[in-house]
Order: sequence, then structure tokens, then C-alpha cells
Amino acid sequence: MELTLLGTGTPEGLPRPGCPCAACAVSAGPRSRAATSVLVDGALLLDLTPGAAPAGVRAGRSPAGVRQVLLTHPHDGPPVELPPGLPAAGRVPDGRELAVISGHRVRAVAMDAPGTGYEVIGPDGGRLLYLPPGGAPAGIGGTTGQRPYAVVLADVLGRPEALARLRASGAVGPATDVIAVHLDHDTPPGRELERRCAAAGARAVADGTTVVVGERRPGPGAPRRTLVLGGARSGKSFEAERRLGAFPEVVYVATGGARDGDAEWAHRVGLHRERRPAGWRTAETCDLVPLLAEQGPPLLIDCLALWLTDAMDRAGAWDDDVWEKGGRRELGERTAALAAAVRATRRPVVLVSNEVGAGVVPATSSGRRFRDELGRLNNAVAAECEQVLLVVAGQVLVLKE
Repeated sequence: MELTLLGTGTPEGLPRPGCPCAACAVSAGPRSRAATSVLVDGALLLDLTPGAAPAGVRAGRSPAGVRQVLLTHPHDGPPVELPPGLPAAGRVPDGRELAVISGHRVRAVAMDAPGTGYEVIGPDGGRLLYLPPGGAPAGIGGTTGQRPYAVVLADVLGRPEALARLRASGAVGPATDVIAVHLDHDTPPGRELERRCAAAGARAVADGTTVVVGERRPGPGAPRRTLVLGGARSGKSFEAERRLGAFPEVVYVATGGARDGDAEWAHRVGLHRERRPAGWRTAETCDLVPLLAEQGPPLLIDCLALWLTDAMDRAGAWDDDVWEKGGRRELGERTAALAAAVRATRRPVVLVSNEVGAGVVPATSSGRRFRDELGRLNNAVAAECEQVLLVVAGQVLVLKE
């Protein structure tokens, strides 16, 4: 089975007409995207969009052989003119199956948002799943043991939890080629788009790309260990959470713990919890080495600065005398043990830490000691990570990959 992606953007396309945003401004030429439309073996058209027929011609795929046109979502705006020779477009009721004269079998998959997903089985037995923009399969989260699809086309960046649910059910496996479609201006094109897709275990392709089902092209893949650095309110925690949004299970390791009587801190913690997917669980601990040694789902550790605060408390490292008489050595051992645990871990892990040295020099020796030790800790952990990111004003700079 062969797929030609005639478009890969949202229904509005990219750039959006009349949109002045920066992402739309640079989405020109090869970075522009028509509304998502997929031609299957030249015979089945999924979503009829204004530019589908011309895009097919540009890709060397004539619409003359199309035997069935299916829509996945309500199409707002002016009606799309049906190219001559194409059958009328329609939608299959949820749960129903349709046999196409070309030998393809289509089953409509119910969504948790307006629209219909389609499972397509080709004459050769290849299986793909195509989801509408903003949609995820309804009721699939608690189902396991499904046979993985060869290809999944989905709104990966808009609905990462949909991909997480597909993984949890077995519908997406290690060999599944996940292609991000319905791409919008929320993610700048180019390297940033590639990076976000790779973090979700997916890839983005240009309009007009042809994909052969079963011949998965290995992408860059998500790094197993990532360190995310940034200043206060830089967006580093949000970036770390986004990197794991497509995983069905994540352990969120909060090193800050609880602070009795501090309403403002409780409010901050509450905001963090509210934006996490429901399937994530939280562990409030600074005992990171055993967690890194265990087998299990990915870890998100937020943050190393608070871990260091706890480690300095335990070593008595704030006191100058204690520091010189053994605190320095004890803290060094704790830091080395953590770096070794990051090196040895077999589970995916994203660590968050504060970048230091860009502000006022602390007025006390203990404050300067904390600043210096956090810089050393960041150095040690970064050396053990495949990828290191620096977040500044919500923008991600790749320091190491």
C-alpha cells in the first residue's frame, strides 16, 4: 500500500490566510502546507481539500483512478468544488465497514471530538490509521493487545495524548511509522518541528511525499536522556512536559516536596499538576538514584536545583566550617552518584535544572557556594545526556544532540 500526502497542514493550511504570526511568515515555499489530504494507492482519497487535485498532479498522482472519497471532519467555509471524474465525497458511520472496489477495506473509528477516523486495510494486508485534526480514538485507552498499525497519520503535536493512548493499547508499536499531519502554526517549521516530532516518536514530511506502508524510514528517535536548562519562568518545565506528552505513562518526580502553610507554593504545584496528562503519576522525593536504577516508564525530574538544595541540607554544606570539614566531600559524592545513575539508567528521563551565572552575584558565601555547585551539577549531568536544551523566553536552543 502506498500513500501520497497531498497536504499535511490544518484545514486552514499553513501559512494561515491573513495571519501575521512569525511561524506563518516563514512558512513559505517548501515549508508551506496545504490542508491534510491523503491519497491511498491512487484509489482512495481521505479528505477532499481545495488543493488536493493539483497537489496530486504535482506529485505525479492523477485523480482519475480515485474510486472513493471519504471525509474525516466537518469542513467549514466555502464548499470544495469536486474535480471532474471524482465520486461524491462522504463519511462512513462510526463502527461501520466499507469495501472499496479497489480492494481496500475501510472501518470508521469513533473519535472523542467531532470527526471520524479511518482504519484502512490494503489489498496486500497493510494497515494504516488516519485521524482527523484534534481527534483521538474514543474508548481506546483501556483496551490493550491490539495489533500495531504499520502507519499512523495523526495530529501528533495538537493531541499528543492521543498517540499516548494508541501506544498504551498496542495500536502503535516500535515499528509503527507515525507521521504528524494537520500541522499548524503553533510549532515553527524547520528544526523545531523536527525536534518536537522526534520527541514524540514521530516525523513530519513535506506535502507531496509518498510513503510505502511497511517500509518505515527510521527517524532520529527520541533521546533517552535529556537535560532542560533555563531561568525562572523561561518555560523549561513546560518544554520538559511536552517532550513526554506522547508517552502513555510517566512518573513526574517532584523534588520540591510540600511546604506546609505556603499557599503560593501550593498554588504553583497545583498549576503543574493540572497541566499534566491524567495517566501520569507523581513521586515527591529527592532520592533519585534508586528511581533511575529501576525499570519502568519515563521519568520527568523537576528540578535538579531543588535536589541540590536537599543534598546540601543533608551534607550541612551551608555552614562554612562543616563545608571545609567534610561537607564538600559528602556533597561531591552525592553529585557523582547522581551523575553515575543518569549514565547507567535504562529508562527515558528528562531532567530540569536552572541555568546559573546570569544574575547578581549572591551576597553570602553559602549563596555563592550553591550557585557554584549547581553549575558543577549541571555540567556533570549534561555530560551524561544525549541531548541538552536551553530554554530562553520560551524559545528552545539545542546545546547538544
